[in-house]
Amino acid sequence: MRIVLTGGGTGGHFYPLIAVADQIFEQAEEMRLLKPEIYYLADKPYDEKLLYRKGIKYRGISAGKMRRYFSIQNFFDLFKTAFGVVTTLFTLFRIYPDVVFTNGSYVSFPVLTAAKILGIPIFLHVSDAIPSRALLSSAKSAKKISIAFQEAIDYLPEKAKKNVAQTGNPIRDEIAMPLHNGAHAFLELDYNIPTIFVLGGSSGAQIVNDAVIDALPKLLYKYNIIHQIGKGNFNVTKGRADVVIHDHAFKERYKPFAFLDVLGMRMAAGAADLIISRAGGGSISEIAQWEIPSILIPIPESVSRDQEKNAFAYARFGACVVIEQENISPNLVVSEIERLIENQDIRDRMIAGAKEFARDNGAEKIAKEILEMAQKHA
Repeated sequence: MRIVLTGGGTGGHFYPLIAVADQIFEQAEEMRLLKPEIYYLADKPYDEKLLYRKGIKYRGISAGKMRRYFSIQNFFDLFKTAFGVVTTLFTLFRIYPDVVFTNGSYVSFPVLTAAKILGIPIFLHVSDAIPSRALLSSAKSAKKISIAFQEAIDYLPEKAKKNVAQTGNPIRDEIAMPLHNGAHAFLELDYNIPTIFVLGGSSGAQIVNDAVIDALPKLLYKYNIIHQIGKGNFNVTKGRADVVIHDHAFKERYKPFAFLDVLGMRMAAGAADLIISRAGGGSISEIAQWEIPSILIPIPESVSRDQEKNAFAYARFGACVVIEQENISPNLVVSEIERLIENQDIRDRMIAGAKEFARDNGAEKIAKEILEMAQKHA
């Protein structure tokens, strides 16, 4: 049994695929099936060591992006995508999997196109409130479609809607449960004050990082700040933070990280009273699973077609506050944090909303469907 996973470009696409792969291996063992061969097709391996540890085989393909803003690179990437479709046909033919599973992104388009040509069954997962263009291009051909946001079904063609199930987003088991005991000691936080966890580190997070840095002089009088900055922006952002809080009496309350591993993420979630994040579907699902109130700052629709829809869909559950990027300022960040931290009733309602939105075992449900499809095709 062979299964191809495709998608990537960001951790928001990559790690949910890993969660699904973990469950495929686990469910196959429980069902006493031969261990499946799982391949990951993308233009970059994203985390090659993790793929190796998981026993997932990487195959490189060519794929071009189609940006929502004007860029001459869009023209050249059309040819890159066309070349990718042709070369991926040969790659997919050699593997000839029983199922192709994807959660979208530009890199999935050549794989999905090749799968349709070869008649390989397709399983799509829509992690956001709006399906990506790559997913929509294959929706009519998909045997199964899973969704995280109920709103996503409205964008799918009528023919595809009969194949849809709402599973929630796949979340890795190892980060699904926050670690409360020992979290403050592990991260060297002050036990006596609330903790704000800033989830930067994805593409487009620098504006959020900058607003938080500018707000630090006021925030550190009252709060611990855990700040996952992101590897690419870490040195510049941390350097600016060092300047801003150089003489601050409580500068040790600021805890910046380039990247948090699984243990660090669980500890940060365990210590957090409030989370500030962008509004990717995967991030929202993790925050909801952790049952932590949040402030979401979505990437504008002109750049990312889904984040604003994600944020407001989640807000309808009462689980978060949304600050649109055009309105963000250090003073607004401070005032919203203070308003939420100082009002337990509001935060209790947000926690209840997060519980209502969260769906358990998304990866397990998807893995079972993939294995069922694969058995029928084998």
